[in-house]
Amino acid sequence: MSKVAVEPSLYDRAKKAAETAGYSSVDEFIAHCIENELKRMKVESAESQVANQLRGLGYLK
Repeated sequence: MSKVAVEPSLYDRAKKAAETAGYSSVDEFIAHCIENELKRMKVESAESQVANQLRGLGYLK
């Protein structure tokens, strides 16, 4: 397992958010946040690819 360093104030905020949301640990909360962000980025990447294809076909300017 890899470790990531974050500023103490960010860790404290993540810890409070994890507790509030019912996660069993800060690590679980952060892993969930990263998974969500990666999914979001993948969707945006796919949308960008479709937009570029439509531009290439002349449907979008």
